[in-house]
Amino acid sequence: MANRNTKNQPSSRIVIVGELTIYTVLELKDNLLAGLSTNDELELDLSKVNEFDGAGLQLLVMIKKEAAMLGKVLSFTGHSPVVMELLDLSGLAGFFGDPLLIVRKPTQEGKSI
Repeated sequence: MANRNTKNQPSSRIVIVGELTIYTVLELKDNLLAGLSTNDELELDLSKVNEFDGAGLQLLVMIKKEAAMLGKVLSFTGHSPVVMELLDLSGLAGFFGDPLLIVRKPTQEGKSI
């Protein structure tokens, strides 16, 4: 389920609540595309996502590419633990370009590289 905070504004925030899975992506896709079409900037808050699978990941990739094609600004915020885990496993954190997701492993001296 997606909750929209504003409509027909230069920017909007959508909170995705619950599942971001194969069972919900079709409905979410329509909501996210509508959000992109009516806003110059769109923020997707992922803090309330409690299930996330490959279909949900594909949806996020698709919406990111769609935003780029339309010249819109799209940002992902509030990544829940399940979102972080799948982004880490998939190796797609860099694709989304979110600096919060780029994890640097410490060296033996405890410094980041």
